[in-house]
Amino acid sequence: MTEQSAPRRFSRDLKLKTLERLAAGERASVLAASLGVARQLIYKWRDAERAGTLGRRRGRPTKVEALAKAGDGRSELEQARRKIAELERKVGRQAVELDFFQGALRRIKASRQPSE
Repeated sequence: MTEQSAPRRFSRDLKLKTLERLAAGERASVLAASLGVARQLIYKWRDAERAGTLGRRRGRPTKVEALAKAGDGRSELEQARRKIAELERKVGRQAVELDFFQGALRRIKASRQPSE
C-alpha cells in the first residue's frame, strides 16, 4: 500500500521568483529540480501568470474577491465613487504617517541641539 501525501503548496511569491528566473534564461528543468517538482508545473505557473490567474485559490472566492467581481457590473458612477473613497482612505493613511514622521523628525532635531 502506497502512502499518498497531501499536494505541496507553493506561495505566490515563490512562483513569481521562479518565473523571473525562467524569464532570465534559466532552464525549466534546472528550476524544477531545485524545487523538486515536475517541469510541467513551472510551465503551468507561467501560463497562469500570463492569464492573470496565478495565486488564485480554488473554490469559493473570498469576500473581497466577490465584491471586486460584483463591482464589474456596476455603473461608472458607482465605480468612480468607490475609487474616490479608496483614494480618500489612502490620503488619510498618508496624512497620519506624515504627522508621525514630522513629529519624529522634530524630536530628533531637538535631541541633537546642544543644551544651554
